[in-house]
Amino acid sequence: MDTTNFTCECCGKQHEGWPALTYNSPNNYYWLSAEEKKEIAVIDEDFCVINYPDEVGRFVRCVLFQKVKDHCEDLEYGFWVSLSEKSFQDYLDNFDNENHEAEYFGWLSNNISEYEFSESIPTTVVTQKGNNRPVIFPHESFDHSFVKDFYAGITKEEAENRIQNMINATQKES
Repeated sequence: MDTTNFTCECCGKQHEGWPALTYNSPNNYYWLSAEEKKEIAVIDEDFCVINYPDEVGRFVRCVLFQKVKDHCEDLEYGFWVSLSEKSFQDYLDNFDNENHEAEYFGWLSNNISEYEFSESIPTTVVTQKGNNRPVIFPHESFDHSFVKDFYAGITKEEAENRIQNMINATQKES
């Protein structure tokens, strides 16, 4: 499979190429009941806030580019990352500032079906000029197979398997 045909969730049109593997929400939001989503959570395309009784969860949408060793295209993920109150507020305050550059500590807030997750992965969140979504980099010292694959790269076959798995999962949910 050199290219994949997929229907874009944003525009509804058919595209050819490798789609970004995106998550519509952080796990914390996904796991809420429909009632909890209405009562304690707010989410849009870039931000999610969950007001739990004892704490507030703050999440931002980011991108991660997975190196593909034997292909000229990287695999792109659209992940959610949790940030501290201070980092979240700084990012929110500067969201429309095209020249804002910052780095934050964050926790990966999505599970990837090809990996086992017993805990979240620590990341560095790097904002980009021009109001592009921040890019995340897993902490290389964190012992997890996803982190190892991020730094070593994956094969084109593995990337295409992940794309197909995401397409199949999305079609089952529809």
